[in-house]
Amino acid sequence: MKIMKRVFLPLTFIGLLILSSCANDDKILLFNGGNLDNWSVFLPDTVEQASVFRVQDGKLFVGGIPNGYIKTLDQYSSYELHVEWRWLSEPANSGVLLHTTGADLIWPNCIEAQLKSGNAGDFVLIGKGVGLTVNGTNYLVESEENRYKVADKFEESTENPPGEWNTYDISVSESGIELVVNGVLQNRCTAPTKTKGHICIQSEGGPMEFRNVYLVEK
Repeated sequence: MKIMKRVFLPLTFIGLLILSSCANDDKILLFNGGNLDNWSVFLPDTVEQASVFRVQDGKLFVGGIPNGYIKTLDQYSSYELHVEWRWLSEPANSGVLLHTTGADLIWPNCIEAQLKSGNAGDFVLIGKGVGLTVNGTNYLVESEENRYKVADKFEESTENPPGEWNTYDISVSESGIELVVNGVLQNRCTAPTKTKGHICIQSEGGPMEFRNVYLVEK
C-alpha cells in the first residue's frame, strides 16, 4: 500500500494564498474583453463609435482619431488600477484620466496619467483647480485659459517598442497617486486636489490596443 506523505505549508505561504484569492475576488474588470458595457463614450456627434472605440479579438481598439474618450460609468476614489497597452504602428498620444468630473469636453477636469509616447509616467493636470505636489513642488492649474500643467516623470522612458505590451500600475488614494510603468516607479504625488471621479481612456493621435484593464478597491 502506498503511503501518502503529508505536506505542511508555512503559515505565511497559506496567508499569501488567501490574500491572493481575496484580491482576485475583489478585482473589478473595467474592460471585460467582450463589450464596452461598463463605459460611456464621448466623441464628436458625427463620428461612428466603432471607428474609434471597439472590441476586437478580446482587446479594446482605440483609433486615435478624432480626439475622444471612454469613461467608466462608476466613480472611484481609492484603488489599485492595472492597464496594459501597445501601439499598433507609429507611437502617438493617449492617456488614462483619473478623478474625472464635470462636463464632457476635450479634455475634462481630471488628473491624467500620461501615455504619450516617451512620456508615460508624467502627470498632466487638466482644468482650473486641479493640483498636486511632487517632491515638494506644488503644481496647480489656476485658470481655464491655461488649463494644463505637467509634472514630469522621474526616470528616462521605460516604454517598450511599438507592437509590444506595456503595463501601467496606478495606485490611487486620497493622500496621493503613484505611477509605475513596466515595473519602474515613474511618478509619485501627494495632496491631490481631486480624490474621486470617473476613469477615462483617451483617443488622441494614433491606433493602439488595451487589455487587462481592472482595479481593486482599497
